[in-house]
Amino acid sequence: MKNSPLHKVLTILISIIWIANGLFCKVLNLVPRHEQIVARILGAEHARALTILIGFSEVVMAVWILTRYKSKLNAIVQIAIVATMNIMEFILVPDLLLWGRVNSIFALFFIGFVYYNEFILNRKLKQ
Repeated sequence: MKNSPLHKVLTILISIIWIANGLFCKVLNLVPRHEQIVARILGAEHARALTILIGFSEVVMAVWILTRYKSKLNAIVQIAIVATMNIMEFILVPDLLLWGRVNSIFALFFIGFVYYNEFILNRKLKQ
């Protein structure tokens, strides 16, 4: 079944968010605050290596999104990761977040965006 243009655009936007945060912010270390968050939560000794691994995982997530392979499972994994990460950051490192605890609102919007794209918009396309 053919995807709507909106579904395609939203899928690409979601993957761009994962690539931007993974590749640019973490792997290339263009936003050092991400490594500081990892250091505070997981320990400073291996923070750089862990930040690169997390960033690489986010790039893999973007590729998975673009392949549309098991897209429902992918959406569930995205939602779980974003929720877990943001709850941890909300509690453990709010001072390192770009907008402090307000970051959680942006995370909820992103979760809603992923949910809408996969479970609402994609369902309408299959009917």
